[in-house]
Amino acid sequence: MKWIKRMLLLLVVGFVLFYLVNQPQGAADAVRGAAAAVGTAISSLITFFNALAG
Repeated sequence: MKWIKRMLLLLVVGFVLFYLVNQPQGAADAVRGAAAAVGTAISSLITFFNALAG
């Protein structure tokens, strides 16, 4: 079972590296989108906790 997880991890890392090399603009857009999603989620959590406190 451990080797399956390791193989899947290697496949994911390999795909990411392949994508970075072949589509750098697309990879940059994906990272920007992920960062924006994380920022939105954090902002929503802050708003939620402020509403609870206030």
